Amino acid sequence: MTDEVALLNGMRANPALFDQLRALSGSELAVQQKLRTEYDAAMVRAAIVVQEARAKAEGKLPDAQKLWLTRVGLEQSTAWKVAQHKAQRFPDGEHVFDLCSGIGVDTAALLSRGSVTSVDVDPAMLLRCLWNIETWRENDAVHAGGAWHQNATDVLSLDLSGKLVHLDPDRRKGRDRPAKRLEHYHPDLEWMQQLVQKADGGALKLGPASNFMQKFPQSEIELVSQNGECREATVWFGSLAGEKSFRATVLPSGESLAADPLDAWCPIADTFSDYIFDPDPAVVRSGLLDTVGEMHSMQRMDKEDEYLTGAAIPETAFVRGFAIEAVLGNNPKELKRYLRANPGRDYEIKCRHLSVNANTLRKQLPCGDGPIKVLFYVRKAGKAAVVVARRIKNGEISE
Repeated sequence: MTDEVALLNGMRANPALFDQLRALSGSELAVQQKLRTEYDAAMVRAAIVVQEARAKAEGKLPDAQKLWLTRVGLEQSTAWKVAQHKAQRFPDGEHVFDLCSGIGVDTAALLSRGSVTSVDVDPAMLLRCLWNIETWRENDAVHAGGAWHQNATDVLSLDLSGKLVHLDPDRRKGRDRPAKRLEHYHPDLEWMQQLVQKADGGALKLGPASNFMQKFPQSEIELVSQNGECREATVWFGSLAGEKSFRATVLPSGESLAADPLDAWCPIADTFSDYIFDPDPAVVRSGLLDTVGEMHSMQRMDKEDEYLTGAAIPETAFVRGFAIEAVLGNNPKELKRYLRANPGRDYEIKCRHLSVNANTLRKQLPCGDGPIKVLFYVRKAGKAAVVVARRIKNGEISE
């Protein structure tokens, strides 16, 4: 038994430790000193780490206060809704290997489809995975239809030929921050490319900002966003790959679009229409901006900028619509002059490719009692412009 496993078992055998942690106030040093009169110092330090991770997991994972977490494990875990979305693509009743399973979020989601073997080189992490799944099962967060197995080994040693797999590679091995290049993941790019050739099919979980382009031929890359944040790039390969090269999926709506980016073309508009549209990051990162624009009769304002314009508000989660109030030059004096005559009570500032210090700018703008305004700093035919707009909510211009 490793020291970390022994610590975990010790903490689980002393639930009162966590009750006291939640009840005590004061500095961390004072809390540690108080608890060390009753518990081993190493156990107290480990419990504080768990409790801090549980606090960060609130609202992100079910039963957060009962989970066994680490800071890095939580940060690298799949978002709950994203894991459930991915699991739906795996066939019912088939056995799946969840490689580098971590705290068990993907394992839990996959268990709703069939049996799962969680593989992780760290026995302590597999123990956390086990306890977390037990918690979720007890509280009906996971409706597990299959058996769960575990394998404490390095995934590099496994023969996965003909298997269904889900892989969440380590992006922080030997690093303070997550790596962006797949060559620096563990397992690395070369091993993942070999896995894609050997396994029957499955999914690779990659960072949405990673260099996945052209790395996995004959695969489908799905960019998944949740609440406006692009959470991951999922490479679907083998028997689970779709017919198109890219897919954009927006959660929680679940709207999804698969296409080949070069099959669509969105024209460049001469002038702004009635509305400006801010595309979801999954649409932008998947390269399907022109596809969405073509589908909804929108136009781009510049080939290097992602904002769209159009004459009608479409029923789609792929873009957020704003009613255009004015289009101004990128001139601070012109903007302030306009806002003195048409002030808002607050301002939201959006820019993708132009350098704007939003906090500094907001303090300089005249305020009144008018509706909240959104300022877009955009490119129009190669030149910078400022679009003053108001957000559309439920088909109505917000006040």
